[in-house]
Amino acid sequence: MKLAMIGFGQAGGKIVDKFLEYDAETGSNIVRAAVAVNSAKADLMGLQQIPEENRVLIGQSRVKGHGVGADNELGAEIAEEDIDEIQGSIDSIPVHEVDAFLVVAGLGGGTGSGGAPVISKHLKRIYTEPVYGLGVLPGSDEGGIYTLNAARSFQTFVREVDNLLVFDNDSWRKTGESVQSGYDEINSEIVRRFGILFGAGEVQRGQEVAESVVDSSEIINTLAGGGVSTVGFAEEEVEETSSGGLLSRFRGGGSDPDTADSAHTTNRITSLVRKATLGRLTLPCEVEGTERALLVMAGPSKYLNRKGIERGRKWLEEQTGSMEVRGGDYPTDGSGRVSSVVLLSGVTNVPRIKELQQVAIEAQDNIDEIRDESEENLSNLVNEDSDELESLF
Repeated sequence: MKLAMIGFGQAGGKIVDKFLEYDAETGSNIVRAAVAVNSAKADLMGLQQIPEENRVLIGQSRVKGHGVGADNELGAEIAEEDIDEIQGSIDSIPVHEVDAFLVVAGLGGGTGSGGAPVISKHLKRIYTEPVYGLGVLPGSDEGGIYTLNAARSFQTFVREVDNLLVFDNDSWRKTGESVQSGYDEINSEIVRRFGILFGAGEVQRGQEVAESVVDSSEIINTLAGGGVSTVGFAEEEVEETSSGGLLSRFRGGGSDPDTADSAHTTNRITSLVRKATLGRLTLPCEVEGTERALLVMAGPSKYLNRKGIERGRKWLEEQTGSMEVRGGDYPTDGSGRVSSVVLLSGVTNVPRIKELQQVAIEAQDNIDEIRDESEENLSNLVNEDSDELESLF
């Protein structure tokens, strides 16, 4: 799938930068064009892969290149004010060569959480290609303002995109891990999972064609209908044999890979599908009730077969209760791994989202209380001043 990626804010820019690095390493050629938008000049300067001409500094008249300080309302205002400047970079994107736009942002900060919904709405108004969001939720230990920003941004972002793919930092940060190393690892995990998903169907020269092709239309159809999506991932390593072939350590040694046991290959695939679905999702949720799903099996072609993928797809149908479950393979000979990626689209039973919605409600109540209290204090102050004046005269 060919994507035009727009990284909004610090996290968004870093993730898109990482996607370009992944493209260069794997030759997957997912990112047809990349743009980074930020209100902090230092963040844009720290990017390695995104061309300098595609880095857009917004809000210079308001924040002088120093960022919005986690104020997502200001982030949204700046994005609205400088939308023409952002569009100037988007104009250079060869839209006829892309299948969709992907707007990437961390939802806890100010620029990304405020601006990502703004640019998504703008893109949907101008272009016919689907506009997807990739939103990263902050960890609960990052502070109340970040959770509040995420609660506010999430509701707006999911409304303005054709589908919102979500990655929850809370489920991925390791205990005792430094913030920087934690984010670097998380960004790698994001790119790895979504890289295989979006890379499916993009056959390179000399690469073997899939038995069951997953092309961009399969991904678009799975994401159709809007809502929230999560991605599961599982993989097993395979080892080089002395003859130059690949031999899975899970098959047991000695047998010729060219006559690989079909039953064992099928079992491995169904096992990986189960691990991907029931293991750690990018956004933890109840699998049952998923509206649509897509299974992609990637790896050396001799360790992929139609029967295993079909069995995995049927199992997904049973688990999700959905009759819209697609599946296919993505041969990546020489990768040294067999991977399973499961896209669950239109998920509804998501504890983290319910928690964010509750935070938003409570915050709104608190804002009203604070406003009422401020008005009452001001009124009392005015009355006291008035009484004092009366006593003087």
